[in-house]
Formats: sequence, structure tokens, C-alpha cells
Amino acid sequence: MLNKFAIDYIAFPHHSHGRTFTHFTDDPIEAEDFLISLLAARARITAIRHDGAPISGHPFDRLLKVAADRIASALLRESLSIDSVQVKDRFGFSA
Repeated sequence: MLNKFAIDYIAFPHHSHGRTFTHFTDDPIEAEDFLISLLAARARITAIRHDGAPISGHPFDRLLKVAADRIASALLRESLSIDSVQVKDRFGFSA
């Protein structure tokens, strides 16, 4: 049985022998959280698959945009000591 999501990434892309790893999950929220951790760690995301089929183009970009929005929202909340409603009103990032 296939996992719902598979995310291929290179944990240390600046090393000369970058090894590709794959994270498998059935939970879309966990997949999004894992993308957030990859972005924060500056890992190279090489592919995202859903039910075994590669995600590309706009759907791929949308997944990464949601993850980046969540990172930006969390940083603004902490740095400015404001709540998520203020972040959304002032900067347009979701809570």
C-alpha cells in the first residue's frame, strides 16, 4: 500500500555528496509540518508525491507557499509579540 504523501529531500545540499531522503506520511497536516521543517532547515526539496504520482507546477508551489506562510506568520507573532489575528490583518499571513 502506498503512503498518501512522499517528500524527497536532500538534508545537506551544500555538501558534495548530497544524499536524497524520503519522508512518508498518510497525514496531510504532518506533510505540511514536515515541509515547514525542511524550509526552516534550508534542505533542498526535490519532489513531492501524492498517492505515488508526482506533484508539480502550481499544486507543488501551493504546498510550499502554505508552509512558507506558516513560517512567516510564526516569526512575526514571536518577533512583534502580536496574535495571529493581527498578523493576518497587518501582513495577510494566515494564522
